[in-house]
Amino acid sequence: MNVWHLKRAAQSLRRGGIIAYPTEAVFGLGCDPQNIEAIQRLLVLKQRAWQKGLILIAANFEQLEPYVQPLEPALLQQLQRAWAKEVVTWLVPAKAEVSQWVRGTSEKIAVRVTRHPEAAALCQQFGGAIISTSANRAGQTALRTALQVRAEFGNAVDEIIFGAVGQGSRPSEIRDALTGEVLRP
Repeated sequence: MNVWHLKRAAQSLRRGGIIAYPTEAVFGLGCDPQNIEAIQRLLVLKQRAWQKGLILIAANFEQLEPYVQPLEPALLQQLQRAWAKEVVTWLVPAKAEVSQWVRGTSEKIAVRVTRHPEAAALCQQFGGAIISTSANRAGQTALRTALQVRAEFGNAVDEIIFGAVGQGSRPSEIRDALTGEVLRP
C-alpha cells in the first residue's frame, strides 16, 4: 500500500475530487459526503439517479457517527459482529441533517465499515467516512481493476488508488438493520 497515493487521494477528496479505489469486491468511486458539488458530479458520471442514495464506507464506526442516529447498543453490536466477518452494508436511521444527496429519498442511510485494507486506509487518511459506489455507469457491470476504471472514465476520475479488489464476486449485500430485510443480495 502506497502511503503517498493515499495522501494524494485524501487531498483530492478534500478539494472536491472523485476518486477510484479497490473495495472488497469491485472498484469503488468516492467523494467527500459533505461536498454536494462532488456528489452531484459523481452522480452525473455514473448516470445514477440521486433518489437511490449512496453508501458511506468508513474505517470504523466512529467515522459514521456524524451521519447515523444513535443506535441501541445491541443493534450496534450486531452490526459490528457482521462487519467483522462478512461484507454487508446496513441501512440505519440517518441524522436529520444528512443531505438527501447522500441518503436519497430515504430517512435511512447505507453504511459499511470496510475490511478492505486500502479502502480503510483511505478513510483513515481522509479522517472520516467517504461516499462509496461501484465504479460503473448505471446498469453496467462493476469494474474490478484500476485500468478498467481509467478506460471507462478517463480523466473524469481525479485519482485512482491502484490495488487489488477483495475476494468478493459482487458489490456488498445491503440489509435493513431494523427489519433484517435483504435489499440487495
